[in-house]
Amino acid sequence: MKSLYGVIGSPIAHSMSPLIHNDAFQQKGMDAHYHAFHVEPNELKAAVAGMRALGVNGFNVTIPHKEAIIPLLDSVEDAALKIGAVNTVLNRNGRLIGYNTDGRGFVEALKEVTELKDKQILIIGAGGAARAIFYTLAQEEGVRLDICNRTVSKSVELMEEFSLQGIARSITTEQAAKEIQRYDVVVQTTSVGMFPKINDTPLPFHSIKQHAVFSDIIYNPLETKLLQEAKALGAVTQNGIHMFAYQAALAFKIWTGELPDTDRMKKLVQEHLGGKPC
Repeated sequence: MKSLYGVIGSPIAHSMSPLIHNDAFQQKGMDAHYHAFHVEPNELKAAVAGMRALGVNGFNVTIPHKEAIIPLLDSVEDAALKIGAVNTVLNRNGRLIGYNTDGRGFVEALKEVTELKDKQILIIGAGGAARAIFYTLAQEEGVRLDICNRTVSKSVELMEEFSLQGIARSITTEQAAKEIQRYDVVVQTTSVGMFPKINDTPLPFHSIKQHAVFSDIIYNPLETKLLQEAKALGAVTQNGIHMFAYQAALAFKIWTGELPDTDRMKKLVQEHLGGKPC
């Protein structure tokens, strides 16, 4: 019998997870299928019960269910509990176990282009994606983190919640713009610059630190205005396809014990979006 995997969310028709996971199953020679399930918030409890009853082997969780699903699971890994969100669920003999691969996926992707030890890092935004990225980056040796957000109180709360005052600061976007030359790595986690508002940028700047890395978790467009401007100033840039591929690969490994080809995943997504292969 074919093993069944999937993703739940609302909306979900746009998801490229079936594309990359079904290809990975095929590449690995696994008799499995991955399907996108549209689940409205008021149907989440029934959907999770259905996943359990049908013996679905594992599934991803996306907006708006990442937080709400936690009390519906049998257990949740410590990192996901601290982040406050689950994006991957494993069905282990009828027990549903929650994980978060977003932060780890982002960090693994970032390590493709830079070492993180002792780096000064700016995170733009304090929402759900920023939580996972902030928490995971804080585990890297010697990092110093600044968080800027339009609503300063949100970045302050995030820093204090994780008790990371020793290695992190909450600053205004104006301060971040003035101090942009301090940062080895700049991470953009908001929706600013996403299609269709492709001319928007979350942070104005006219100069950057030499050899700086700019990472934007957006991948539509493939190159945001922020990345365009940073690249023009000599930065190494990375779009959100890389994080998307790595978080998916880590979920695949949780389910199957095998790590898929992340380069192939990135190539599939980029080609699907009409861009050249990575």
